[in-house]
Amino acid sequence: MIGEKETLSVHRYSFIEKLLFKPVRFNSTKLAQELRGKTILITGASSGIGEQVAYLLQDYPVHLILVARRKENLLRIQEKIEKNKATVTVFTADLRVDDELGGLIDLIQSLPGGLDIMVSNAGLSIHRSIYESLDRYHDFERTMAINYFAPVKMLLSFIPLLEKNNGQVINVSTINSLLIPFPGWAAYQASKTAFDNWLRSVAIELQRNGVSATSIYLPLVKTDMIRPTAAYDRMPAMCPKHVAIIICKSMYTKRKLYRPWWLPFGQLSSVLFRRTIEIGMQKMSGRRDRHAGS
Repeated sequence: MIGEKETLSVHRYSFIEKLLFKPVRFNSTKLAQELRGKTILITGASSGIGEQVAYLLQDYPVHLILVARRKENLLRIQEKIEKNKATVTVFTADLRVDDELGGLIDLIQSLPGGLDIMVSNAGLSIHRSIYESLDRYHDFERTMAINYFAPVKMLLSFIPLLEKNNGQVINVSTINSLLIPFPGWAAYQASKTAFDNWLRSVAIELQRNGVSATSIYLPLVKTDMIRPTAAYDRMPAMCPKHVAIIICKSMYTKRKLYRPWWLPFGQLSSVLFRRTIEIGMQKMSGRRDRHAGS
């Protein structure tokens, strides 16, 4: 187990990434005291952030419930973790499918000790122009199903369990929810922002009844989700293990939110960037109009 107040190692960062993503001071003793005997649900646990959260918790006496679509990955992770202190239950499910989501809800409700922490990490990202989406309404259905409706439905069922255990909800969100919307990201930004606003709306009511809510606002993270977008290969991105440390630290600090130190500058830049795009599109439209009239 990591010693008290150590800075945990992460993936080797570039110079720019070191500036953007500051190290996290982590107290394993406090985490151990907070988590002893608790049950933690992690969605999207077969790779990336969810997998790294599971690995970081493997040295603690907790019950991890790992949920994802890829059963073989979940079983591989389970085999590694159960050599240590944590116990693991894997549940294979596509949370967009009502029957499979219902099966997970039934499992959690049947646990003798209920649920202590829910890490809402499963998600779907789509980057596509609206003009390439005119016949793809299902893109918006898919993103809303996994990024919004699934966690809402789970929490509507789990809130009584979390209240009983003075539990915590941790939402793995995106800085996009706090930025001016960008072209090409309508499906993703709308769905992520929907759950972010939902959770922040109910957080005050939850806190009144002993349930903590934490929102983790992340920039790009080196996961499978960003691989289809080639441009991201050259952009700074966080290491999933770094994110896992932030998430696990929030389990003992109960911090309401995490966001990068530079986010206010990013918000200003997003306004300027959007205005630049708008001006560019206006110029292109003006040129097309002139050509059409000539």
